[in-house]
Amino acid sequence: MITSLGEIMVRLEEYRAPSTVKNFVGLATGTIDWKDPVSGEPMKGTPLYDGTLFHRVIPGFMIQGGDPLTRTKDTASRWGTGGPGYTFPDEFHPELHHSGAGVLAMANSGPATNGSQWYITEGPTPHLNRKHTIFGQVISGQDVVHAIANVPTTQDRPNADVELQRVEVFRK
Repeated sequence: MITSLGEIMVRLEEYRAPSTVKNFVGLATGTIDWKDPVSGEPMKGTPLYDGTLFHRVIPGFMIQGGDPLTRTKDTASRWGTGGPGYTFPDEFHPELHHSGAGVLAMANSGPATNGSQWYITEGPTPHLNRKHTIFGQVISGQDVVHAIANVPTTQDRPNADVELQRVEVFRK
């Protein structure tokens, strides 16, 4: 993940959360179609995450991104509600826990409401276990996560834009 404050490298849990990783990679690379939440138009071959903003940051807790509505200020009152035009079920693996900093998990509004939004933790958040699908772990750039989490905010929204410029996917 290349952000306006630096790079974050994440190891994805492709064997422990295969559907979630497939969704994230597909939206990141444009290989999964999604619906523009403003125009309602189908987006084919267009990466969803590129050019979006981190719209919710809480120091010591997490940073949240992945809302396509954050591409324009015209929709600022709706930031945090956007998605790809579909939802998918949770995937909970017994070996994956919110046990520390750097956990990458899906943001949702309840069971089976995963879409495109995700968060990265700043520390242990065990109260989120079995409520949010974990699908990755930061392996470098936790200092960038910390920097994003600590930008000045108003009601958990950064006062200045912190952009997710693009997501690059590398396979071993």
